[in-house]
Amino acid sequence: MLRIRPYRKNDSKQIACWCRDSISFYQWSEGRLGDFPVSPERIEQAVSGRIDNEKYFPFTAFDETGAVGFFTLRQPGEDPEELSFGYVILRPESRGKGYGKQMLKLGIKFAFELYGITKVSLEVFDNNPDAYYCYKSVGFRENGNITSYDLCGEKWKSIEMEITR
Repeated sequence: MLRIRPYRKNDSKQIACWCRDSISFYQWSEGRLGDFPVSPERIEQAVSGRIDNEKYFPFTAFDETGAVGFFTLRQPGEDPEELSFGYVILRPESRGKGYGKQMLKLGIKFAFELYGITKVSLEVFDNNPDAYYCYKSVGFRENGNITSYDLCGEKWKSIEMEITR
């Protein structure tokens, strides 16, 4: 059974190992965490600086084997009715088992039922079809916003998706 809890400092040691190549690292981080490979300290720095912010929520997903996933929810702009997923990642050994869908559903439940917002959004690169179809399977739909990023010597297209209550 998958559950979520607030992120803990020691989680960064495990999360740092989950991106095993530069492409998956940049698909996950959009380059916001610096260069590959990322250190646990860099993850901790990025997350802990916002923990006391009432508009930022880092979560760790876990099962009986320990931590299997990580994501954040944050208010992306001034709209108090929206939260946005970020840094969505699963432990490589946990992929393909439905954990991504379960983790997203738990995050969506937190956003809608506990935090009381009306829209959840996220971005996904078009070169990450597994993530794209996972997001679609839990109800996210493209909203027409597309952003380009210069990553790994290429132009990557990021598709914004959302789900509303």
